[in-house]
Amino acid sequence: MQSLKNHFLMAMPHLEDPNFAGTLSYLCDHDDNGTMGVIVNRPLELTLDALFEQLELESAGSPHLNAPVYYGGPVHKDRGFILHRGDSEAWDSSLQVADDIALTTSLDILQALAAGRGPERFLVCLGCAGWESGQLETELKDNAWLTVEGRPDILFDVPPEQRLGASANLLGIDLNLMTREAGHS
Repeated sequence: MQSLKNHFLMAMPHLEDPNFAGTLSYLCDHDDNGTMGVIVNRPLELTLDALFEQLELESAGSPHLNAPVYYGGPVHKDRGFILHRGDSEAWDSSLQVADDIALTTSLDILQALAAGRGPERFLVCLGCAGWESGQLETELKDNAWLTVEGRPDILFDVPPEQRLGASANLLGIDLNLMTREAGHS
């Protein structure tokens, strides 16, 4: 199977797992070892201001204080995963996902955001989603998910509650009209 890195993973309407029902995930890595991504449409009742305070980061002049923090998935829920525009070279622990999208997990990016520096376009997620080798492929065959190539405009410009629908629209699909039953031929 070709890599699904830099793809959206859309939960089908019949997916009832509470961790993933109604979610849009952005896949940051997909290879023979498994798949890793972050959920990008579930803002928590937590802002960066509160997160900076918990981490004891001085943030008085930061323009990002009201930015939401997202539930990124059920794995490593105590770790931050920052999906952002730009490259990975500026940060200590970062993965280049696409030409203009990177995922950073090091504290230096949060320190920069608290100081009003760093990337202008970003999502801060607590936790991530992960699948063992072959697990996601099996779930795709079982019609639990749809995939489409990821787009920065949907990640960073579309409101979180509209991201799943906007991604489905890339395929010409309205998820609200889809049946819970899957057909096979």
